[in-house]
Amino acid sequence: MIKKFPGGFFAEAGEWARKRWWPLRLLLWLYFSYVFFNHLRDPFYQSWFKPINLGIHELGHVLFSMFGQFLAIAGGSIVQLLVPVISFFIFYRQRDFFAISVSAMWLSTNLFDVSTYMADARAMELPLVSPFGGDDVIHDWNFLLERMNLLKMDYLLAGMVKAFAVVSMVAGLSFAGWLLLKMIRDLGDAKI
Repeated sequence: MIKKFPGGFFAEAGEWARKRWWPLRLLLWLYFSYVFFNHLRDPFYQSWFKPINLGIHELGHVLFSMFGQFLAIAGGSIVQLLVPVISFFIFYRQRDFFAISVSAMWLSTNLFDVSTYMADARAMELPLVSPFGGDDVIHDWNFLLERMNLLKMDYLLAGMVKAFAVVSMVAGLSFAGWLLLKMIRDLGDAKI
């Protein structure tokens, strides 16, 4: 039982990590470190998560389509960011602390994608994807920011989203790294 956050949370996470099997988790941590480096280096970088994130984004448009055009268009990015947050709470409820860190890192990949899309709001140079095809594909962030009279702030807003992406990835990598150290320290019997 968690007594107090963050002390109780970290105590429980540290206990959870004891005798856990760490090699595949270490590979996943290394992969996300690689993803983070590449997102910082290249705003157009696409990890293995890109197709998953894009599919969830497009599903968001469908889910929000009954709430009018503005929310249908915003729904793509809303759901894209909401799914990793929901996974965070699901894994917290299941007490899978390494999966919680993966949720934070996955959220970061989505934030990097949204940031890149948002920064393109005025230029509209990114190739757009739609499951329905056609020439009438709307650039989400051009539409949204123009409607909110914030189109001239696209770079500033994208920079803020990118800052959240960095914080989310650093938090996820740090927490996962701490868990891995706890796992590796105890090289006895390992539980998967």
